[in-house]
Order: sequence, then structure tokens, then C-alpha cells
Amino acid sequence: MTVESLNRQRVLHLLDAFARGDIEAALSCCTDDVDFLTHAPIDVLPHLGPRHGKAELRELWQTVWSRYQEIRYKAPHIVAGGDDVAIYLHGYFTKRSNGRIVQFDMTVFYTFRNGQIAQIREIIDSYDLVQQVLEQEIGPLIVGAATKED
Repeated sequence: MTVESLNRQRVLHLLDAFARGDIEAALSCCTDDVDFLTHAPIDVLPHLGPRHGKAELRELWQTVWSRYQEIRYKAPHIVAGGDDVAIYLHGYFTKRSNGRIVQFDMTVFYTFRNGQIAQIREIIDSYDLVQQVLEQEIGPLIVGAATKED
């Protein structure tokens, strides 16, 4: 088995563990000093701010699971090269508050060190995600704010 195929399997193992709510199993895939960053508006989604280390990542994942009752994903594209894995995901998160499904696309880049994930970088379609989380269109809010400032 190549390093690339092994790292692909490790990423899928982390995602499967997280999707079933087994945060400790997901964290076991990571280094103690894992570095996490997602490109999302933290003023609306403050739990998605930068995280460093397992304790902070655990806190983030616990927050996510406190808000969603079911998490599913599809991974139509995954590319691995050496210690790097990139994956394109379709995420489906069911809200605890009302059962609505938040559906979004994201790309995640993982970097490995000694067989564990040392770095996670996520890029999310945050415009669409924020609208679904807030359950309202944000375009008029953005345009209205820009018009008032002009």
C-alpha cells in the first residue's frame, strides 16, 4: 500500500468517525498539536475560528454536534500526494432545532506528519452556508448595508 492510499484511508476514517459522532476516534487520527483553519465568516459562525491542538478541535467538534443531530457526507473527489490529501465534499447536517438539513460543498486539505493529521484547512461556500444556517437570504442585508454606508 502506498503512502498516498494509506493517507486517503486515514482521512476517510476521520470523516467516518466524525460523521457518526465519535469525536475521540476522529481526534485519534490527529497529532496533539493539530492546526485547524476554515475559511468561513467567524462573526456569524464563531465556533469555526482557528483552532490549535486536540482540546480546541474537540471543543469545535462538540459545538457542531450540539447543533446538529445527524451529519452525512459524500466525497466524490479525493486526491493524495505524499503527506497531503485534498478532498471535495458534499456535507449534509441536520439541525437539532428544527430538523432542517444544511447542505453545502467544501474542500478540505489535510497534511500528515508521522501518519497522523497535523493540519486541516477547509474552504466552504460560506455565502450559501450562512444563508442556510440563518434561514434567510443575506444578499439584501449585504446590499442594504453597502447602500447605507455610501
